Amino acid sequence: MSTSLATLITLAGAAGLSWWGAQSAAQFIETRSRQDVTLALATAGQDWVQVETNGLQVRLTGTAPTEVDRFRAVTQAGSVVDSSRVVDDMTVASRDAMVPPEFKVELLRNDDGISLIGLVPAKTDREALVRSLRTETAAPKVTDLLESAEYAVPEGWADVLAYGQRIAQMTPRAKISIAPGEVQVTALADSRAEKGRLEAELKRLAPKGIKLVTNISAPRPVVAPFTLRFLIDDQGPHFDACAADTEAAQKQILDAAVRAGVDGNPTCTLALGSPTADWAGAAVPAIKAVAALGKGSVTISDADIALIAPEDVPADTFAEVVATLEQTLPSVFSLQAQHEEKNDATQGPAEFAATLSSDGRLSMRGRIADQQMREAVDSFARARFSTVSGNLRGDASMPSGWTVRVIAALEALDGLANGTITVTPDLIELGGTSGDPRATERAAASLSRRLGAGADYQLAIRYDRWMDAALALPDGQYCVDQLNIVMSESEIGFEPSKSTIAGDPAPTLSRLAGIMQDCADYQIEAGGHTDSQGSEGFNADLSRARAQALLKAMSDAGIDTSNMTSRGYGESQPIASNDSEAGREENRRIEFRLLSESPVRNEPLPAPVVLEGVTSDASANAETAQPDVTAEQGRAMAYGPQLPTTESQESDGDADPAPVSTAPATLGVTEQFQTLDEREENLRLPVQTPDADTPRPEKRPDDEDGADETTAADETAE
Repeated sequence: MSTSLATLITLAGAAGLSWWGAQSAAQFIETRSRQDVTLALATAGQDWVQVETNGLQVRLTGTAPTEVDRFRAVTQAGSVVDSSRVVDDMTVASRDAMVPPEFKVELLRNDDGISLIGLVPAKTDREALVRSLRTETAAPKVTDLLESAEYAVPEGWADVLAYGQRIAQMTPRAKISIAPGEVQVTALADSRAEKGRLEAELKRLAPKGIKLVTNISAPRPVVAPFTLRFLIDDQGPHFDACAADTEAAQKQILDAAVRAGVDGNPTCTLALGSPTADWAGAAVPAIKAVAALGKGSVTISDADIALIAPEDVPADTFAEVVATLEQTLPSVFSLQAQHEEKNDATQGPAEFAATLSSDGRLSMRGRIADQQMREAVDSFARARFSTVSGNLRGDASMPSGWTVRVIAALEALDGLANGTITVTPDLIELGGTSGDPRATERAAASLSRRLGAGADYQLAIRYDRWMDAALALPDGQYCVDQLNIVMSESEIGFEPSKSTIAGDPAPTLSRLAGIMQDCADYQIEAGGHTDSQGSEGFNADLSRARAQALLKAMSDAGIDTSNMTSRGYGESQPIASNDSEAGREENRRIEFRLLSESPVRNEPLPAPVVLEGVTSDASANAETAQPDVTAEQGRAMAYGPQLPTTESQESDGDADPAPVSTAPATLGVTEQFQTLDEREENLRLPVQTPDADTPRPEKRPDDEDGADETTAADETAE
């Protein structure tokens, strides 16, 4: 071959070998780069990236979840191969549409005003919202604390916002949560009836498609007398009645009841009218006392406590429980403890006991000599007390003069507002409460006058100024009537559509202060009233604000208003027609109302006056000497009203006879010298009961002649 051909063939072979070598090297580099980059991305968690190579180029494709993930993939590939070889053909997933924030308005309303808190769309007319609340309510101020955001207005936002404003007009003390499609209301109503009316009205006004959630509570009822009754009987421990003045007291009382063995979930009503702020301080130990007895009952009525133990409770246990309870009770409370006797009248010492409650009810138990003496005691008790009940049993072994001692003790008890007596052959015990500061001395004098010398007694009587007739303290209704008279004559007024007092209230406040000096212990409500002009919600708010303004003015003037509350009635209770200006003026008023007839005891009763001694001889005192009476008169006075005197008795003496008390001291002919046995014997005079042979007066003639004759006879006699 020629040299030229050989050269061509050599050059062609060399070129082919070079191309093949280059092609193989490129394929090796592509494969190796793809493998290395893929491995690096997978290790970094970027397995969503697809890696392609084209010569020296490394092409990245795929959809990155976020821009950050895309950047991380490029960086990771550049750490394996030269970053200039990396070609970014990746895309980023489209971002979701931004979710608008949760729009919500918290509308808080109380006596100080209305506050708006929350987030609303920017297109909400906040100025119109605030202006509407100021116009349609009598709130002192409206505070706008809202924030806004530039997002689309939720569907139905205007309706739910308008509904929330309407609720604000109807509820003076409430929290109203307004959100798209839902309104939540937490409010306080003036009464249970108002609570039901408000709930029904809110449901009626709710727009279609709006969910309403209500939590409306009513104020505590007024309980008079404030009562708790706990007992353990055959049904187990349970309440017959339970009232508590605070949530803390309620919890303490219920916890004590559970510890005493009450099953389930006992209830105790939160109420107003407690006679003292330490109600739980008496209720809890009283419940513990019944639990310690194992059986029995305790009744707390205002400041009076009655503990009754059944006959099967041991006497030493009863005495120990009573002593513990007396030491634990707050000083304002008065304890009356009664241990029932067994039916067997022959067991135990001779004893008579009686309990007088504040409402005049007398309960007696014990033994009396026989049926005739029992009738004498019962008749005397019914002549002195409004209601009498008891279990008196006959026992012939009673000591001499026993009935006279019992009647003397009952007469001494009649001088108290409430109390207890215990009569034994050796001692007469009397305790209780009276409105007479000298009740202890008077009771001792009464026993001496009726029993003579030598009878042991023990007295413990409390003085209660509210029962003292000499102080002439007003009752609650009188206080309210006087306050209303002052308001009807006062010149206190208010600025139109406002709760600001107009004019000089000093003269009226001075008169109110004079009345409240003796009336501050009563629970009294100041109720505001308006005419019918304006919306119902606005009038309710305005009347309430005006009543509060009056109480504040009274407090600022130094008047004790701690037991007074305010309430707004709006236009609901007119006393005149709203068709005339004169009638509307009468309807715009402040009116006081008594919430409880029992005064609130802010201070404990003074300690009882204790007196122990022996009766003296009353015959030596001329002032206590009683005139002689016949046995028949003595028996009549023991059993009931005095019999009419005969004509011969009326003619004896010219001087007016001294009043004769229906007491054992008058049950004898010669009072100063008769023993107890002689006085008791006078009670045994026979009583004749009418029968068929008893003479009776003839019927008066019915004819006119007979009537004329009778009249003529009467005239002749005259």
